[in-house]
Amino acid sequence: MKRNKEENLRRHAKGFTLIELLIVIAILAVLSVVVILTLNPAELLRQARDSTRVSDMATYKSAIALYMADVTALSIGSNTYCYMHASSTGPVCTTDGRFAAGTATTSASQSVSTGSGWIPINFGSISSGAPISVEPVDPTNNSTYYYAYRPGSGGTTYKITVNMESTKYKQGGSNDVESTDGGISASIYEVGTDLAL
Repeated sequence: MKRNKEENLRRHAKGFTLIELLIVIAILAVLSVVVILTLNPAELLRQARDSTRVSDMATYKSAIALYMADVTALSIGSNTYCYMHASSTGPVCTTDGRFAAGTATTSASQSVSTGSGWIPINFGSISSGAPISVEPVDPTNNSTYYYAYRPGSGGTTYKITVNMESTKYKQGGSNDVESTDGGISASIYEVGTDLAL
């Protein structure tokens, strides 16, 4: 009899009770909710896209600077237009505060860096070769989030713009690039040699 009781106790000591399992599941559920609310995956995705935008703007700025330093007969596009990729179907240049003037034009060629891409610059004419193999477009690339380019008069100045979407990079955020870039719009990120365009 004593042996049966000991055997019975050993058998029960090996597992968890239903109450214990429910308590552990409840604790895990609470921790999961706290982690999801703290990390905010949607905001992290917006920050990742904004980080790509900032990187693309730096890439364009250095590629255009290299083009202007290396090529003697500059051809950077018409200063009466602002240029966008075709799938952006953005508004006219002045309506969203990106540029002081200009008529919108789009190009369906995204991947061409020989002057027939969405930016009308032939990066292939640089003596050391094109610094970019494709012209990047906005990660979202719709009517709100798209890259736009406008050359200035005289063919030696330009500006490229993009709208940020995360609270971190937008105006007033902890990494605010929109209102601190020196451009004419406090709600658009602007890079280039003439931010007053």
